[in-house]
Amino acid sequence: MNAREALTQALVARHAAMQTEHSCDFEQALRADELFLPDEQAAVRQACRMLGFVEEDARLLDQAWQRQSQRTGHFDPTHWPDSAQDFGLVPWPRNNAFAPCPEHLGLYAVLPDAAWIARMAQAGVPTVQLRFKSTDQEAVRREVRTAVQAVKGTSSLLFINDHWKIAIEEGAYGVHLGQEDMDEAQLETIRQAGLRLGLSTHGYGELLRAQAVSPSYLALGAVFPTTLKKMKTAPQGLGRLGAYARLMKGRSLVAIGGIDLNAVPDVMRTGVGSIAVVRAITAAEQPDQAALAFQQAMKLS
Repeated sequence: MNAREALTQALVARHAAMQTEHSCDFEQALRADELFLPDEQAAVRQACRMLGFVEEDARLLDQAWQRQSQRTGHFDPTHWPDSAQDFGLVPWPRNNAFAPCPEHLGLYAVLPDAAWIARMAQAGVPTVQLRFKSTDQEAVRREVRTAVQAVKGTSSLLFINDHWKIAIEEGAYGVHLGQEDMDEAQLETIRQAGLRLGLSTHGYGELLRAQAVSPSYLALGAVFPTTLKKMKTAPQGLGRLGAYARLMKGRSLVAIGGIDLNAVPDVMRTGVGSIAVVRAITAAEQPDQAALAFQQAMKLS
């Protein structure tokens, strides 16, 4: 084993918490076009691939590690990059920032219709999202309008998934968009309307792309395996979630994906300010009690 291979293996062993089931072996991680990179740079990229990071994320981590080394004057294989300046992040405050929302959004319930929104708002859930799936725009408008009315007089903050135009017109608190939706939605229109914006992310590349538009909060996931929908990326795990939270310290962060009641303390210890759940409430035998149990667990964590 040469020096580069030894460093690669040492990096993988030291940062095993970042690993996913998409990890690969050393031969798979080695790329011919990187044979002439400096040993440390090549070792970082190979280690990131072995830990299961997608190619874009491996490249971004390599760049961040280079900047970290230049800033500190030495290469430290034990320090996973988590400084905003090493990832080239623009500091806050920002002129293009969306309206702020609380850094700690608490329990965040993602719900299928306005009736569920009303029920959870009355149950005291601090943040709710209407994820109503329909191609019937009039049906969507009715659900959004009813959901907006349902949270009035409660402390619940209402986000609308995807349907940003209707959310603006009906006076919702905010909008949540996925990565694909960022290219189609008129983000400046949403910002000028004063709505809060939440964006989904699934790794470093998507996280950096999302934070560049200065949203109100960032959703980080999927933390654990979830059957709710097919994910393009492997579950991130607690190690990566903690790394993302350190990088985005001071921002409103929402962890999502496969989080059950037993996992709440570990998830909250990563530094996020909110936990989003879907089936943990909608599929519960007693949804109101499930919501209360999550909130109590979060307060005690």
